[in-house]
Amino acid sequence: MAPPSSRLSVPSLIMIILLLLIAPPPPSTTAIGVNYGTKGDNLPPPAKVASFLANHTRIDRVKLFDASADMVRAFAGTGIALTVTAGNGDIPALATKDGAAAWVSANVAPYYPATDISLVSVGNEIVLSGDQSLISNLVPAMRALKAALVAAGFPRIRVSTPHALGILAVSEPPSAGRFGDGADRAVFAPMLEFHRRTGSPFMVNAYPYFSYNGATVGYALARPNPGVLDPATGITYTSMFEAQLDAVYSAMKRLGFGDVEIAVGETGWPTKAMDGQIGVSDAEAAEYNRYLIGEATAGSGTPLMPKRTFETYIFALFNENLKPGPVAERNFGLFHADLTPVYDVGLMKDAGVKTAAAPAPAGAATLSSGEAAAGAPAQSKGHHAGRAAKKHDAAVAAAAPEAEETAASSASAPSSSEDEASPEATGPSPSEGGSTDKEKETPEEEGGGDAPAAASGQADEASSSETTAAKDGDAAESEEGGKTPAPAGAASQPASLRIPGLSVLTIVLSLALGI
Repeated sequence: MAPPSSRLSVPSLIMIILLLLIAPPPPSTTAIGVNYGTKGDNLPPPAKVASFLANHTRIDRVKLFDASADMVRAFAGTGIALTVTAGNGDIPALATKDGAAAWVSANVAPYYPATDISLVSVGNEIVLSGDQSLISNLVPAMRALKAALVAAGFPRIRVSTPHALGILAVSEPPSAGRFGDGADRAVFAPMLEFHRRTGSPFMVNAYPYFSYNGATVGYALARPNPGVLDPATGITYTSMFEAQLDAVYSAMKRLGFGDVEIAVGETGWPTKAMDGQIGVSDAEAAEYNRYLIGEATAGSGTPLMPKRTFETYIFALFNENLKPGPVAERNFGLFHADLTPVYDVGLMKDAGVKTAAAPAPAGAATLSSGEAAAGAPAQSKGHHAGRAAKKHDAAVAAAAPEAEETAASSASAPSSSEDEASPEATGPSPSEGGSTDKEKETPEEEGGGDAPAAASGQADEASSSETTAAKDGDAAESEEGGKTPAPAGAASQPASLRIPGLSVLTIVLSLALGI
C-alpha cells in the first residue's frame, strides 16, 4: 500500500495561510519599573498616582522607599507589582524571629495579596553605611524576614537589599570586578548563598551618571563611540551601564555565585544639574532612559551575561523638590507633579497624556574622538561597539512613533524645575540609591530563616523542595522588565520573534508542495 500523501489539499493550504497572516501578533509589553519617592510638597496623592500608572502607562512595577500604609494600600487591585522597604533602623530587630514576624504582621499581612507585594527590601545600601551593627545584622535580617513571610503564608514575596556600586573594590575592566576585602566573604558570600537558595536577585544601583565626565558622556549614554577595551576578554564596551553590570557579575562569579540573578534597583539621568554641566538636559535624560528601556526589554543581556534580562527600576517617578543635596538630586523625574511626562520615552500606553518629544541631544549621532578609553571613569564598561550602537538606535526608533504623534498634537509639558531644598534624600547619589528589587520567591527559609548564618544549613535542606516549587510559581506569575529573570512581573521578555507574511507564505507552500 502506498503511504498517504503528505501534501495538503488546496482549501486546507489556503486556510492555513490565512490564519497565519491574519493572526494578531503577541502582545508587546514594556516591562519596566520605577522608583516612587515622595520628598516633595507638590506631589499628587498616592491613590491618584497608582491609578494613573495602572491605566495610562506601561510601568508594571513600583519600588517604594518605605512601607507606608497609604502608599501600599493605594496599589491594591492595580496589578502593579510593588516593592516595599524596611527602614535601615529596623534591621537589628528584623534579625530576630519575633522582630521579623512583627514586621510582616504590620506591613505585609494587612495588604497582601490585594496589593501585589512582590519584594521586600531590607534597608538601602547598608554595606557602605559604615554602621557595623547594621552590616552584621543584614544577612540574618534577610533570612529571618524570608522565614517570617513563609510562616505567614506569603512564600512568593522575595527579599533583597540594594547596593551602591561602591561595594566593588575593583570595577574596571569589568572582568576584574571584585568586592572589597573582608566584606566579600563575611557579607557577600552568605548573602549570595541566600539569594541562590531563595531564587531572589542581587540588587545594585547602577548610575553611569555618577561616573561620566565631559569626555565620556557618549559612553555613559551608550551612543556610538570608540568604546573601552577589556584586555582580559578582548571585549570593547561602548555602554557604561552594561560594563557596570558585568563588573558586578565578575565579582559575584569570583565568589562562585555567577548563577545568581542581578536586578537594577535604581538607575536614571537628571534633566537639570549645576549650571554649565555637560550632558544634562531633558534630551540627555530621555536618551538614557530610552536606551535603558530598550536594554530592559530586549533580553539580549551583556557581554558577560548574554541573553539575560534584568529587573530594572528607573529613578525616579517624580522630581522631588524637598530633597537635599545637589540640584540633580531633585530632577530625576519622569513625570511632573500634574502627571504629564517630562519627556517622551514610550512609557505611555495611550494618547491621554501628551508631551513634546525631547530634542535630539547634541552629538547623539557621532562623538568626538576624545570620548574613548582615556577619560573613562572608574566604573565605566559597556558593550560590543556594533551591538551597542544597534541597541541605541533601536531604542530611539521604538520611541519615534509616539514622539512624532506627541509633537504633532501637543505643546511641551510645563517645566517643573525644582529648587534646592530641605531634608532627607532617597535616591541617587554616588553612595545612595534606590531600594528593593524583585526576587523569585521560595519558601526555603522556613525552618532556619531567622537563625544565624552558621546554623541555617539544616533549615535550608529541609525546605529545598519547597524553594524549587516557589521559584517555578514565581517565574510563571508575571513578566518584568529589566534584566534579571524575576518573579511577579520581574523578568522582562525578549522581543517576540515575528516572521514576515511573505516568509510564512513561502514556508507553508514549501511544506505543502513537498519542496
